Amino acid sequence: MSFQAYLDNIQTKTGKTPDQLRALAAEKGFTEAGVLRKGVKAGEVLAWLAQDFGLGRGHGMAIVALLKGAKTEGDA
Repeated sequence: MSFQAYLDNIQTKTGKTPDQLRALAAEKGFTEAGVLRKGVKAGEVLAWLAQDFGLGRGHGMAIVALLKGAKTEGDA
């Protein structure tokens, strides 16, 4: 499955776009200047995504990759 396919599935499951998830991660303090903040562990993000959105590890790790700076189709 491609990275974009993971993000599409996540959007279907959560109703949140990648940009909305980035904004929510920023509100939670997981990111700084648009990328995952130094010292934030993937497990912290995975726990949040599981609790708030019911996402499993695979989809959660796609969001971690997104927060680390992976590009989506919409990014130029």
